Amino acid sequence: MLVETLAALAAAGGTAVVQAAGSDAWAGFRQAVARWFGRGDTQRELAEPERLDQTAAALQTTDPARAERARISEEVSWRARIEARLEHLDGAERDQAADQFRSLLAEHVPEAQVEAGPGGVVAGRNVEIRAEGSSIAAGVIHGGAHIGPHPAPDPPQT
Repeated sequence: MLVETLAALAAAGGTAVVQAAGSDAWAGFRQAVARWFGRGDTQRELAEPERLDQTAAALQTTDPARAERARISEEVSWRARIEARLEHLDGAERDQAADQFRSLLAEHVPEAQVEAGPGGVVAGRNVEIRAEGSSIAAGVIHGGAHIGPHPAPDPPQT
């Protein structure tokens, strides 16, 4: 399996852990992630829920700046843990574990579970941002982007 594919899977996993923490889906997701990390090792499977609970606790803050830092930190941490877990497996085991993790995410993290903060826009399709006159248009892109040619200005009206 391509390194890029595994990195994308680990990134999706890190995001999923952070998004699921404290939600109604947390208990089932938490247990599924613990089983996946354990991969038959009962000791490890029992230790993972504690790590997951530490993540949930770290994300519970009312200060927006702290919450954002905690979210980013926890996403990065879980991404690294998932990548490390996959890297320590041989080729066939790695492919199987990646498929199992992909299935875990599909089962526990619905695609529609996407949120934007105040003033944000989330889209599963194209979004066009334009500036009129002397306005400034800006956007933050999380994912792929296609930038087309700048349209010609309208001719001056006389």
